[in-house]
Amino acid sequence: QVQLVESGGGMVQSGGSLRLSCAASETSLNINSMGWYRQAPGKQRELVAAISSGGRTNYAESVKGRFTISRDNAKNTVYLQMNSLKPEDTAVYYCNADVFMIGYLRPFAYWGQGTQVTVSS
Repeated sequence: QVQLVESGGGMVQSGGSLRLSCAASETSLNINSMGWYRQAPGKQRELVAAISSGGRTNYAESVKGRFTISRDNAKNTVYLQMNSLKPEDTAVYYCNADVFMIGYLRPFAYWGQGTQVTVSS
């Protein structure tokens, strides 16, 4: 069973920074893309940023220029550096990984348990 363990959430004032980390339970996994999603109260879960195994990145328009996603393939770990945080960034942030399993042609999506990020004004 693949597990994604997140860390780094918390409370920060507007304009501050936080760094989220997400590590897969096994380093031998064949992971395709990894990413971060968030869900604010009363809203749908939305993509924040994603990164392919080759390092290609994709960001939501609302975080471009403020957030940076990166990954360490050897450790199967993905990071999200969040700068210039705004109150509207307040949400539960979820890590996602698309994992290729032996015998299957398509990857399976796995999710972390979520970590709360709260930005006060």
